[in-house]
Amino acid sequence: MGKRRNPRHGSMQFWPRVRASREHAHVHGWGIGTGILGFAGYKVGMTHLMVTDNKPTSKTKGQDIFMPATIIECPPLKAIGIRFYQYAHYGSQTVSQIMAQNLDKELARSISLPKNKHGKEAEQFDDLTLLVQTQPKLTGIGKKKPEVFELGLGGKKEDKLALAKQKLGQDILIQDVFKAGELLDAHVVTKGRGFQGPVKRFGVTLRSHKSEKSVRQPGSLGGWSAQGHVMYRVAHAGHMGYHQRTEYNKWLLKISTNPAEATQKGGFVHYGVVKNPFVIIKGSVGGPQKRLIKLSKPIRPDKLIPKEAPTITHFSSEAKQ
Repeated sequence: MGKRRNPRHGSMQFWPRVRASREHAHVHGWGIGTGILGFAGYKVGMTHLMVTDNKPTSKTKGQDIFMPATIIECPPLKAIGIRFYQYAHYGSQTVSQIMAQNLDKELARSISLPKNKHGKEAEQFDDLTLLVQTQPKLTGIGKKKPEVFELGLGGKKEDKLALAKQKLGQDILIQDVFKAGELLDAHVVTKGRGFQGPVKRFGVTLRSHKSEKSVRQPGSLGGWSAQGHVMYRVAHAGHMGYHQRTEYNKWLLKISTNPAEATQKGGFVHYGVVKNPFVIIKGSVGGPQKRLIKLSKPIRPDKLIPKEAPTITHFSSEAKQ
């Protein structure tokens, strides 16, 4: 095998490279905190900002610096149910579920509603989560089918139950969960890139023009390649992208309830116009435009990042077409 251009492309920490089971990610841990521990929104696209650097150890502290940023539109989530869990030998088991009284008709596109819509509260339980749905009809992405998933809750069991009952059937707003300057984890399903060769998929260097058979193939099949056997870690062609990934410690630069602040000339490419509250996150976030991005409290926060959001002095509203 030739040299790799980027060791991260062929790193075993991303193995197996399997396709995600669904378009929105499954969150394994909602982080540390109290109250509602997460939210979700649709990826709009990227732009760039000029911000006043407020990192204490930075050489450019107090100066305006360039910063790439991602915009995520966050229409309200609607709490449609409460799920009760009991700890068992093989993990948590669902013991009961409560559904809200007035459910949206679009919800039938996503899940099969039980005959007893309201359900019954569990007498004995160890944990509970809030069942929510997205409201894509509020956006301009042309989508009707809502996503349904669970949101983690933090705190004592009694406090969780009281909060869940209070929110049942109500809208949950992004400003009720996060505030500017916080860190968060982004749970995404990356952009699918189809069937790709080993050069693009693993970053294998092109072989010499004097190579016997091929140029865009690995130079060796490994030490154990007899009887048609090839080790799984040899860089071969295969499906690339559409993987579930978690990006840790993304810096939340701004939360805005005024969609006009995210206006871009001609609208955002492959997305359109922002019509709901939105958040601005430093750097890139995986996935294509219009894909649902789940945000959660950080599970391993970086203490070196300031807890206050920097002042944004310029937001690029130029057309990106």
